[in-house]
Amino acid sequence: MTSLPGLQRVTEVWEVADRRLARGDAAFLADLGIALAGAYGSDSGRIWQYRSVFDYLLRLLATTPGPENVAQALRLVSSAEAADGKLDRYTASLLASSQPGEELAVAFSGNVSEELRACLVHELVLRGVRVAEIPGIARWTTSASYWRSHPLVWLPLALSDVEGQPGLPSYSARGSSYSMPYGPEENGGAAVVGGARVPSVEETTTEAAAKSIGAAVANWAEESNGRVEARVFEPADPLEAESVPSVLPALGLKCLKGAGKKTALSVTACPPEEAWQVLFAAASTGGAYNSGLHGAYGRLTAWQSLAGLAGAAEGGSAEAVEARVRECLWYVFSADTEWFERVAWDIGLVAVSPERRRLAVLAATDTD
Repeated sequence: MTSLPGLQRVTEVWEVADRRLARGDAAFLADLGIALAGAYGSDSGRIWQYRSVFDYLLRLLATTPGPENVAQALRLVSSAEAADGKLDRYTASLLASSQPGEELAVAFSGNVSEELRACLVHELVLRGVRVAEIPGIARWTTSASYWRSHPLVWLPLALSDVEGQPGLPSYSARGSSYSMPYGPEENGGAAVVGGARVPSVEETTTEAAAKSIGAAVANWAEESNGRVEARVFEPADPLEAESVPSVLPALGLKCLKGAGKKTALSVTACPPEEAWQVLFAAASTGGAYNSGLHGAYGRLTAWQSLAGLAGAAEGGSAEAVEARVRECLWYVFSADTEWFERVAWDIGLVAVSPERRRLAVLAATDTD
């Protein structure tokens, strides 16, 4: 405890935790984590040793199967010393990735934060768990007053066809991995051609629309080096599907300045499932210098962005939003312009409304 801030490496502390857990002493890991949070939590921004050891203790407990490990992980994050909203989101993702839903029902009783419970519900849903069939969880979702007014209650308790099988991180005590469905691409899509007729358009972007469209990538701009462009346009005449590649460079988008002339531009039709996967990955895993919102809030903000792009009615149900999304035309685009960093975090999405009189664009980029 007292020597931790002076350590040059913390792997020996990790090894102590490994040995104690192997002997079945999960309580020791939680005790140590709680004590460390009490001693160094307020200075966590500058004491890297604390952050590393605390994270390891939590990961080790949460990702090692067994009801006692679940119980001690919950005790650790629910302690007054460690309690934190972001930690709840992270812990829910860790637990849902590694523990059976039936064993996680214990989180819905006792001294566990309501925020952790809310996140855990949808972390499990994302992994295909039928939470409505687990008595402890189902009881909480139908009776808890906290849940009824929570933002996540808007989401269905089962995955939709648009969500499919979400790409989710894989965790272990010493790290995590995930794949990103976006980034720099070769120019292999539909090329911009000069022969297509480009109708006149009027920009109709509102502050509310831009916020909704950019919800999934807001964390890139707020917590990393990201840039976001979210805009809406109304064409004078209904758009034809084949005209979209020619319309894009004529909109005056910052992200496409110079594209389509000497700079390559790729525009490719895609299903709404692909658009959702891109948005979910951006929201849940974050950009270059942050960890994102994790699964539960990543799922919510992905739908908020999808709804904004599709022009869905404000306050509509999840089912109504999905129906609107399915009626839209969807495209992904990429361009070798100065606006895009072209490192690993680049997004370009376009949605054309069912009546073909509204075109919405989301572009985002980030760099390390």
